[in-house]
Amino acid sequence: MNTVYWIVAGLLAVFYLYAGALKVVRDRDRLRPMMAWVDRVPLPVVRALGTVETLGAAGLLLPPLTGVAPWLAPAAALGFVLLQIGALAVHLTGEDRRITLNVALLAAAAVTLAVWPATGW
Repeated sequence: MNTVYWIVAGLLAVFYLYAGALKVVRDRDRLRPMMAWVDRVPLPVVRALGTVETLGAAGLLLPPLTGVAPWLAPAAALGFVLLQIGALAVHLTGEDRRITLNVALLAAAAVTLAVWPATGW
C-alpha cells in the first residue's frame, strides 16, 4: 500500500501543483481555454483556489517525506475530495458539462485517502 500511496499521491501532487500554479499566475484570458468556469468566478477566488491546490500538493508529499506532521497528508487528500465535489457542482450548474477529469481526480484523492491507514505513518 505504500507504493500505491506514493504513485497516486505523486500523480495528484504533480497535477495540482501545475493546475494551481496556472491559476495563481495566469490571467483570466489565458485560463479560459482550459477552464471555462473562470468567467463565472471572481479572479481572487480563482487565485485562492490555485493557492489551495499548490499547498495541498505539498501537503500530500512533504509531511510523509519529512516525518513532520504526517497527519497533514490525509487532510490534504480529504481537502482534494471536497474540492472536487465542489468542482463537480460548479461544472454541472454551468454550461461546461465536462466532468470526466473531475471524477478521475475525485477517485484518485479518495484512493489516496483510503490507502493512507495502510501506509503505517
